[in-house]
Amino acid sequence: MLVDRVSAGYRGHEVARHLSLSIERGSRTALVGPNGSGKSTILKTLARLIKPLSGSVYLNGQDIGRLPTREVARQLAILPQVHEVPPELTVLELVSQGRFPHVGALKMLRRQDDEAVQEAIRLTGLEHLMHRSVDTLSGGEHQRAWMALALAQKTDLLLLDEPTTFLDVAHQLDLLGLVSGLNRDHGVTVVIVLHDLNHAARFADRMIAVLEGEVVADGPPTEVLTPGLLRECFGVEAWVTKDPETGAPVCIPHTTISAGNDEGEGGVGRGHGRPGSSSGHPRP
Repeated sequence: MLVDRVSAGYRGHEVARHLSLSIERGSRTALVGPNGSGKSTILKTLARLIKPLSGSVYLNGQDIGRLPTREVARQLAILPQVHEVPPELTVLELVSQGRFPHVGALKMLRRQDDEAVQEAIRLTGLEHLMHRSVDTLSGGEHQRAWMALALAQKTDLLLLDEPTTFLDVAHQLDLLGLVSGLNRDHGVTVVIVLHDLNHAARFADRMIAVLEGEVVADGPPTEVLTPGLLRECFGVEAWVTKDPETGAPVCIPHTTISAGNDEGEGGVGRGHGRPGSSSGHPRP
């Protein structure tokens, strides 16, 4: 996927500006940044859920804006933040919708479609809930059901917008492990928005930090997740150490940066902390 000088937003208001990047086939890219920085807008633009205000997005060499919707859905799947389902739709029915880009006009599922649906339900641990109405599920179960729909599409590109929302820590690790396995074993390309920076650093081979609609850092997690970046982008002072198992950086925020006192060693902060909210915990 190639993003060429894209600006994106809503009703003419720019949220993301002058974005140019390429997503390599088989890569794992994490988009990180504070609330309102433009991460979700960027992901929606990649998925053609919103049209760029300027610039173009290319999917496998073709302008995604010129491709038929069904063809886009055969090549990429997206798990958005906000989900809407008709009342009484069951988990099985929801996940089956992931196969609609692959079936004919009659929307009749074939054997391979049924197998893809059952595999997605199994991978997300929803076998015991497959006949339950989606609107009766807990937040975490609801999130896993939508993840199963995306998996059922069987695409080579997976776009995930905060997929660990509502999940307890065990299910967060399970989901990220599942996505890592799809990437490792099947070459699925993943672009994921994550709020948990340590999850992002452990999962991704590339991190893109976004602030006020612009990319402020782009590279391996060891180069992006630094005290200076955390200060500039998130308005916190933090220690950064190393995961003893993977070598990935691990950040430990300890102090928010007060307005008017947002300069620190190794970088310039942008004052995202609340005035007077510094807590100054001693280093462990």
